[in-house]
Amino acid sequence: MLDRIAHFRQLGTLNDGTRVLLRPLLKEDSDQLQALFKGISAEDRRFMRSDITDSNVVRAWIENLDYHRVLPLMAVVNDRLVGDASLHFRSGPYRHVAEVRIFLLQEYRHRGLGTLMLKTLIDIARKAGLQFIVAEIVADQTRVVEAFHNLGFERKVTLNDFFLTPDGEAHDVAMMVLSLKAKKDDF
Repeated sequence: MLDRIAHFRQLGTLNDGTRVLLRPLLKEDSDQLQALFKGISAEDRRFMRSDITDSNVVRAWIENLDYHRVLPLMAVVNDRLVGDASLHFRSGPYRHVAEVRIFLLQEYRHRGLGTLMLKTLIDIARKAGLQFIVAEIVADQTRVVEAFHNLGFERKVTLNDFFLTPDGEAHDVAMMVLSLKAKKDDF
């Protein structure tokens, strides 16, 4: 599955009728990926794992693109990148697990794009033979926690003061897990 992922394309429609193309990040997306993160709000930046204002960080993602390590799924509307959701594959004894991360431009939130992207990644993860998807979400982001819960993720634990913003503010993290294993009564 992951060997053919570069050719993956899926069309979807948001709640308001906007058409969106979902496809993997491509090497030629460097400028568009920079543009996606350029207009990010200061509040959103506080909760990013990487300094996306550093063009070298974003450029490195493109230069080191390896779909067997990280699969970035992009949302494209009118030739513009508007969202990024990714599966981060683990190795060794955790090779059956991937972590999911997601970022949407502010104007595309609460329109069904996040749900569409996550459902697509869940489907890809199943086809790739994964058994679990993990999401670490800052617990204060209750709408995000609820959205993941609505997709079947279970809150397994809350890690107190586990996420530190650049200004040193500590936040709890909700560790959420989606089991992809077939239930015993499934056939």
